[in-house]
Amino acid sequence: MANTVFCKKYQKDMEALERAPLPGAKGQDILQNVSKQAWQEWQLLQTMMINEKQLNLMLPESRKYVMEQMEKFFNNEETDKLVGYVSPDDITEL
Repeated sequence: MANTVFCKKYQKDMEALERAPLPGAKGQDILQNVSKQAWQEWQLLQTMMINEKQLNLMLPESRKYVMEQMEKFFNNEETDKLVGYVSPDDITEL
């Protein structure tokens, strides 16, 4: 059976990540407090943010921005909106 973790995003026990997704203390915190599902959802949002905002992760301010948005996402706070993104739930058929 897969390991579980009490996910701070969903506030329930869920499947855990297999290993820390980041180095150091931050990676260990995510490993111990974020579910596999929440991490996968964050990865999708992060990719959209990087593309939409044309972030250069070589720049410290871009990395800082992404980390701030990640904290907001996992803490169920509102993240920056993506201007060009339309959720599949918002699409209605003609």
